[in-house]
Amino acid sequence: MQSALVLRFPKHAERLGRLLAERLTGFSGGQPFDLVVSPALGGLIIGHEVARALGLPFLFTERDADRRMSLRRGFTLEPGMRAAIVEDVITTGGSTKEVIDIVRAAGAIPVAAGSIIDRSGGSADVGIPRAALETLAIPAWDAGQCPLCANGEPVVKPGSRPA
Repeated sequence: MQSALVLRFPKHAERLGRLLAERLTGFSGGQPFDLVVSPALGGLIIGHEVARALGLPFLFTERDADRRMSLRRGFTLEPGMRAAIVEDVITTGGSTKEVIDIVRAAGAIPVAAGSIIDRSGGSADVGIPRAALETLAIPAWDAGQCPLCANGEPVVKPGSRPA
């Protein structure tokens, strides 16, 4: 799943951002979000588009030299701020959980998470309500059980997280 291929077109990014913003609003409990926070790199474009659709500020986290996710570039969160966490594709929910932890550590409130694609088949649990524009069950195997590996097919990982 390479969301960058569709998000490279601004009209598609804007439309997907608007649709995801609508879904996330359903989880806000009638109270508006204060901002949108996304993990870099995959969440940058869609997070920005969701923030734009909601008329909110947008922040992003990124990995430091030790591969730890953190807020940088002068971004800050205030205690009590209500955040929507937005990612392009959720597989295990790991990056989204890291962002949620950063939001909570600042005293802000992660209210809901959203993604364009949920490739976990709905099983990824990030600890807060979550919405996706599309949910898919894409099989994944350990290397020893992978039928593609057994057939000698090359591993291709186009995303940003190392294999």
